[in-house]
Amino acid sequence: MLRLPPVAALGHLSPPLLGDRGDGAATVPAAVAAAVLLGAGALAVARHARRHHSALRTARQAAGAHPASGDLVVLPDPVPEAYALPGRPGRVVVTAGMLRTLTAAEREALFAHERAHLAGRHHLFLLTVTLSAACHPLLRALRAPLEYALERWADEAAASRVGDRRVTARAIGRAALAAGPDAGAPHRPGGVLAATAGPVPRRVAALLADERATGHPGVRAGFRGRRLIAAALLACVAFSAAAALDAAADLHTSVEVAQGEAPR
Repeated sequence: MLRLPPVAALGHLSPPLLGDRGDGAATVPAAVAAAVLLGAGALAVARHARRHHSALRTARQAAGAHPASGDLVVLPDPVPEAYALPGRPGRVVVTAGMLRTLTAAEREALFAHERAHLAGRHHLFLLTVTLSAACHPLLRALRAPLEYALERWADEAAASRVGDRRVTARAIGRAALAAGPDAGAPHRPGGVLAATAGPVPRRVAALLADERATGHPGVRAGFRGRRLIAAALLACVAFSAAAALDAAADLHTSVEVAQGEAPR
């Protein structure tokens, strides 16, 4: 963009002093196309963020119309549903239909699951992936595994809280069966997490499995594999950061030259 005369004039740059770094007939259209794509991505992010904010505001208004007991809000809705509603303060929203479906112990496990979502601010992870996918459609594939990981996080937190993995698994399974694949509370926003989301059979199986046997060779191998993947990702991030710093330093030098200054 520095090669475009209007942009160069804003910075009092001399385009010829930028040096010959390619054919202008190719770089200028590429810069314009990149700017258009960047603008489209920014608009998509703004649209998704506004939609998310509007949905949360509507859900909070609907929950605020009913009395709260601590962080718990009960909606007089016969459709079984429960979800964690972020905000200040965060709320655990549950319908009367869901309360009638579960036993007292299962309700406590369900509430602990939703409170884990609020405590871990899991909605921010999900929002980050949603906004990233708005810029880069290929990132949409990350949403499903992220939702599963966040639900498993909350499952384990709930099991630790109530002290019974079997009760937690039963609560999640019964809640999912009651809610059904197409059921949903009328005021539930699309960007929140619920205990009935994701591959429930896998989650229930993971809770019922004996995960305390950390000395098992397969588990140790899994830990080693995850460490290798994490190391590879960190190396990629470090390489990208070094390349970005090098590009920024090169651009700074070019701007100084174009302004008639001696390079630092």
